[in-house]
Amino acid sequence: MRELWRDETGLTSVEYALLMALVSVAGLASWQQMASAITESIVADTETISGTG
Repeated sequence: MRELWRDETGLTSVEYALLMALVSVAGLASWQQMASAITESIVADTETISGTG
């Protein structure tokens, strides 16, 4: 059991996979935030142009 605990083979692959997953989640969250901000901006501009806002 101690040998398995000390074995570091493949550890870097797992670390890279976790890092890639974290970056992907952060990217998706920021992409959704940006899309929401753009949508709000377009709606506000459209209302201003049409005179309803």
